[in-house]
Amino acid sequence: ETVDDGRASIYQSVISNTSKEMSCLSDFPMPEDFPNFLPNSKVLEYFRIFAKKFDLLKYIQFQTTVLSVKKHPDFATSGQWVVVTENNGKEQSAVFDGVMICSGHHVFPNLPLESFPGIQKFKGQYFHSRQYKHPEGFEKKRILVIGIGNSASDIAVELSKKAAQVFISTRHGSWVLSRISEDGYPWDLTFLTRFKAMLKNIVPRIVVKWAMEKVVYQWFNHENYGLVPQNKYLFKEPVVNDDLPSRILYGAIKVKSRVKELTETSAIFEDGTVEENIDIIVFATGYTFSFPFLEDLVKVENNMVSLYKFIFPPQLEKSTLACIGLIQPLGPIFPAIELQARWVTRVFKGLCTLPSERTMMEDIIKRNKQRIEWFGESKTQLLQTNYISYSDEIAVEIGVKPDILSLLLKDPKLAVKLYFGPCNSYQYRLVGPGQWDGARNAIFTQKQRILKPLKTRAIKTSSTFPVSFLLKILGLLAVVVAFFSQLQ
Repeated sequence: ETVDDGRASIYQSVISNTSKEMSCLSDFPMPEDFPNFLPNSKVLEYFRIFAKKFDLLKYIQFQTTVLSVKKHPDFATSGQWVVVTENNGKEQSAVFDGVMICSGHHVFPNLPLESFPGIQKFKGQYFHSRQYKHPEGFEKKRILVIGIGNSASDIAVELSKKAAQVFISTRHGSWVLSRISEDGYPWDLTFLTRFKAMLKNIVPRIVVKWAMEKVVYQWFNHENYGLVPQNKYLFKEPVVNDDLPSRILYGAIKVKSRVKELTETSAIFEDGTVEENIDIIVFATGYTFSFPFLEDLVKVENNMVSLYKFIFPPQLEKSTLACIGLIQPLGPIFPAIELQARWVTRVFKGLCTLPSERTMMEDIIKRNKQRIEWFGESKTQLLQTNYISYSDEIAVEIGVKPDILSLLLKDPKLAVKLYFGPCNSYQYRLVGPGQWDGARNAIFTQKQRILKPLKTRAIKTSSTFPVSFLLKILGLLAVVVAFFSQLQ
């Protein structure tokens, strides 16, 4: 409800970009009556149900600020940490055997005002998207939103319902996806499969890029809407927004190029066009991240961190510190973070070991090069990962990646589901540490939970063949008759 320093902040209308079945934790499906894409209140409700189910609240100390995390004097042998916290104005120090940093990367706003000449003269209101909560108070205003990420698009769409006019300024453009995909199923259920991931890995990259472009163009031509990415062959995070194209279509939102300069009341764009009487500017320009309580233990340079598999600082004598969630997978984040946590706890317990510092550094350098090649060098993209390959990579470390080839012999029906169906979190509970007996059933009942919240109106199923099916049969017969006629 309020914007607090040091904490992430969201607007009231936020809806998840990934579906409930792809986003849920691996041994706890979301309630089947939950909608497929969740308002933020439903995500919170899920967490509360989860915490109650596993009796977690007794382990959590709320309203506590971490002031510092430092190595214990005998860290080289014990691997322990001295953590200083503050609660209700009182400081407290405690020793911990392991520390997991879970503060995320959407806390410190990136507000590059130096890149917008004339901002000091601008007489209107301007603020970072982190400050935005609801559209009240923006009625009849002319609003400029700078940025083309998910937050920028959501805010522009919402404001366009009350504002006189909304403009979106973008330097590079973006692919835009709908939450609704084939046959009306959530987009991530059809996009994120092992089969498609395999194709992406074996076919030439130019073919992959062409196929991706064909998919996004099935909905609308991005060039006609001024949204086509400048470098459309980089696999940057797409915008998931069902309303943006329609809002552009009827003029409530106008897409503009990069802002070149601002005056007291207007914005001058890179293409030479000018928009007058701008009342408000919303900077949806992303975030930076840092760990001030860690001193120099985790260094952030140009929004890049040297962490082994995005998790472990390689230079520590003992692997008892880990960063969780410092990734931006092209898919659901909760299952990937859960896998990180499962691996980290096993490392802390000594059940898994990490390679040498040199090996970890070599992996970090190689990974950074690959990410820049695939995703570009923007601050957001430097945290991007491929959801399936990264999840499998961590699952191998834990020992929970399913062996589909062996399953083909033992349980072929399940193997087909795993390979051609959505790569959901349940797959990582079929075998190995933390195996869950309900995982197989959760995979086979997924469609039921997807359709449950949609089927709120009873419909009588027709016993006759649909007309479209009959037309296909007749068409096939016509082709056969024509073929044999040609032979004669």
